[in-house]
Amino acid sequence: MMYIRSRAPLRLGMAGGGTDVDPYASQKGGAVFNSTISKYAYCTITPNDTNKMSIESAHYGKYVAPLDDGPLPLDGNMDLVKAVTNHFEIREGFKMLLQSDAPPGSGLGGSSTVIVAAIAAVAEWIGEKMTGNEMARLAYELEREDIGLKGGKQDQYAAVFGGFNLMKFRADGVDVNRIKIKERTLNELQCRSVLCYTGSTRESGNIIDSQVKSFMKGDNESALDRNKEIALEMAAALEKDDIDETGRLLDIGWKNKKQYSDKITNSKIDELYNAALSAGAIGGKVSGAGGGGFMFFVCDYDRKFVVSEQLMKHGAIVSDFLFEPNGVLAWRNRDE
Repeated sequence: MMYIRSRAPLRLGMAGGGTDVDPYASQKGGAVFNSTISKYAYCTITPNDTNKMSIESAHYGKYVAPLDDGPLPLDGNMDLVKAVTNHFEIREGFKMLLQSDAPPGSGLGGSSTVIVAAIAAVAEWIGEKMTGNEMARLAYELEREDIGLKGGKQDQYAAVFGGFNLMKFRADGVDVNRIKIKERTLNELQCRSVLCYTGSTRESGNIIDSQVKSFMKGDNESALDRNKEIALEMAAALEKDDIDETGRLLDIGWKNKKQYSDKITNSKIDELYNAALSAGAIGGKVSGAGGGGFMFFVCDYDRKFVVSEQLMKHGAIVSDFLFEPNGVLAWRNRDE
């Protein structure tokens, strides 16, 4: 029995998040600095001789539908897979298993990473050759335009390209610039980083809506402008081996991000952030739109475990991770 499998990395937003969201990105140009990490979305396709697709996901549930009645309706039920199936005009039956190391709403670009994994697996299955830019652009168009899920443009490109990237967003496209970080600097950053789960997810669309409304009223434009600059500064700091400056920029960026919307933070997030700084973190932020999910901190080396202990005492779940240099992968195999 043949199967096709893909793996796409989740991303950690480090600076400039929110400037990749329209209308800001199209009107003023955005800049985001992010990295993929060793948490992934997986997609496995097993072709069969039926005329149906059967999908199973721990996070999204189960779904079965015939494939010979034309395009599948995008009605809120397994739309990520249905949009991919419609685009590639799949008529051959298959089973698909979707798995992810983080739940939807965790702030690590989960839904975008799932759709990238699905596109990569289907493309491998049918022999469709795609460039990285083509795959990321398709993932964005299907998720944001066809399905209508709200969010920015960084997640799809991070999942496709992987690694540390400074991304620049214009009305007519996206530039992905790989940041070359020395191995010793990467090792030092890894040893001084803490990632924790706040214990709750959130609906990012509501936060994005609030951010966009604030921008249209001119209430958060200066904060977005400053965080766009911080994305460039943080990339430069890591290229210059300056971990302390990276931590300080995280702190400044988080203070600016809280000005995007009154939904960015809450009492629990503030409690965890203050506990981490009191224990020796230099700076940190919530990854993604805000409101919950994962938080990332850079610490003094000898305070990393103290910071972790304090976060756990305040109810967070500290999560091991590594920075992941590679983007989405797809392959095929046969059961022996």
